[in-house]
Amino acid sequence: MNKVRNEEKLGLVATKTFKPYDEMYKVVDFLNKNLKDRQLLFGLTRDVPGEEMIISIYEI
Repeated sequence: MNKVRNEEKLGLVATKTFKPYDEMYKVVDFLNKNLKDRQLLFGLTRDVPGEEMIISIYEI
């Protein structure tokens, strides 16, 4: 029996670009664990050509 999974849409709330910080993933992990109940999700990406990091906030 196959179950159909409902995919939730994420709404982008804000982004911020900053200089690389090696342990930023720990901050993002902390925020995700503690603000999940407030329907917020945080993402972290690296802009390779510009060598910058981008943090994004999404509303679930």
